[in-house]
Amino acid sequence: MNGETQELGFDPEALREKYQRERDKRVREDGADQYFEMAGAFARYAEEDPYADPEYSRAPITDEVEVAIVGGGFSGLLAGARLSEAGVADLRVIEAGGDFGGTWYWNRYPGAQCDIESYCYLPLLEELGYMPREKYSYATEIFEHSQRIGRHYGLYDKTHFQTRVRSIDWDDEIKRWHISTNRDDDIKARFVVMALGTATRAKLPGLPGIDEFEGHSFHTSRWDYGYTGGDTTGGMTELADKRVAIIGTGATAIQCVPRVGQYAQQLYVFQRTPSSVDWRGNKPTDPQWWETLQPGWQRERRENFNALASGQPVAVDLVHDGWTDIFRNVVTAPKGADKPKTREERAQVLEIADFRKMNQIRQRVDDTVEHADTAEALKPYYRQMCKRPTFNDEFLPCFNEDNVTLVDVSDAKGVERITPKGVVANGREYEVDCIIYASGFEISAQFRRRLGIEINGRDGMSLFDCWADGLRTLHGFSTRGFPNWFYIGVSQNAFSVNMTAMFDDQARHIAYVIAETRRRDAITVEPTDAAQDEWVDLLNGFHVGGLGFLETCTPGYYNNEGAPRAGSAFFGAYTPGVNAFNHLLEEWREDGEMAGMELDRPS
Repeated sequence: MNGETQELGFDPEALREKYQRERDKRVREDGADQYFEMAGAFARYAEEDPYADPEYSRAPITDEVEVAIVGGGFSGLLAGARLSEAGVADLRVIEAGGDFGGTWYWNRYPGAQCDIESYCYLPLLEELGYMPREKYSYATEIFEHSQRIGRHYGLYDKTHFQTRVRSIDWDDEIKRWHISTNRDDDIKARFVVMALGTATRAKLPGLPGIDEFEGHSFHTSRWDYGYTGGDTTGGMTELADKRVAIIGTGATAIQCVPRVGQYAQQLYVFQRTPSSVDWRGNKPTDPQWWETLQPGWQRERRENFNALASGQPVAVDLVHDGWTDIFRNVVTAPKGADKPKTREERAQVLEIADFRKMNQIRQRVDDTVEHADTAEALKPYYRQMCKRPTFNDEFLPCFNEDNVTLVDVSDAKGVERITPKGVVANGREYEVDCIIYASGFEISAQFRRRLGIEINGRDGMSLFDCWADGLRTLHGFSTRGFPNWFYIGVSQNAFSVNMTAMFDDQARHIAYVIAETRRRDAITVEPTDAAQDEWVDLLNGFHVGGLGFLETCTPGYYNNEGAPRAGSAFFGAYTPGVNAFNHLLEEWREDGEMAGMELDRPS
């Protein structure tokens, strides 16, 4: 045992080699193409809505509005809220679902819950005067809160539900966007805000024979309670005589597996890569504590969380949960005399901290799961932020139940195929009555496929052709050649795991740009070529080290299934962090010059 190993209590080089082996055996040649595009017989997983009136119909709409918001999840709701506050009343929201909520409209699987604490995650709590029931809200409460926002800002009367946008085309003669939909609408809008978030389109593993299964199947974002019985809280008694397969062990499965295991006669969980499962520690909100909160508390709490996420020490960890434990122990490098002197030293310090944290995660598995082989298969061997960490107190213990079986398919790089009777993995057929696909959403897929909307700017230029060699934006929100067009989401801006806070700050900025464009009597607004190039060059300067980290990671949506690429949604962000990015935007607004934006005024 060398000196470093003896001092640390583990062998860093042995872990590096283990991480590399575990990564290599999971990398597939087909990369992100291993997932089906939801079409044909599987369109129901992407477009059918089990929660809305299937008989709903209406005549095509011809309309002209100031602002059209595409998407009615939290990003769209926040765009509507902040535009309303900025005095922009003539707006429409176009939403595919039957109500507001976005991800939380579709995700109604049992146990669905936010993994960011409610006091940071649920937006507009101060504006609406709402106290979440628990530190981590469940899906029903989150969905209800989205409805609450819609009512508070009068957005229900301004929304076309059960309507999918098919194309958005700029008309330079009238300086308006033409929006066409699946209901043959002709909606003209001066401004368009794309607010589709990141979890928009369900994805399905491209397994041979998937269309041959003779039992029942569904995707977790279209949970079939008619088959299982019960609701998001449980009561799935119809599974008592059913053999069920769940394919996937990401954030969704971590929450629904224990609930299905509670009711199913037999549950097989097919896992290619284990998640990092840390403690959750949910608890009811203390009303007395809630009464002590002062105006501005939610922004202060979010900024405190973001500071820790960016590796900045804070006097007090206001959130104090599994996320901030990771930030304090893995992201934040020592200060003072122990501060690393070079980039290489900092990387080494953070790697050792990461090893320690992941050793704790793996020890938690050993301390919880009774069967040694199952425990070993559930241990994640990769850096903490290679995949989105999960937090749950029920997932690991459920594998101690006799009716729950983990099927590790890492050596085969996944499930082999689906048969009429079940699932084939590791050369064995598992006969089941029901297959549940817990394969998540197309978060890292190409924009054209993920959005499912054609966007054509000036002179018919496709946005996707414009971005073919990488995103080209100013601040991540707008692109040259696409006047009066804005994007809320993960692009060339600052990424936060607390996405609703990120969306809120983006919505505030976009609302300012639109309001100022109108106030200055301009017809259109878009970035200049020079400003856009300067922003892209700035972000390219942050790439050093980022791509190398992702290349060492086990495959997942963070690194495009093992093939990270420059310009992808999760690469090329403003790495100083969300607080620094928001400060940059605040200074930009306070300057008042709208620097880098070209405003076309009437001659």
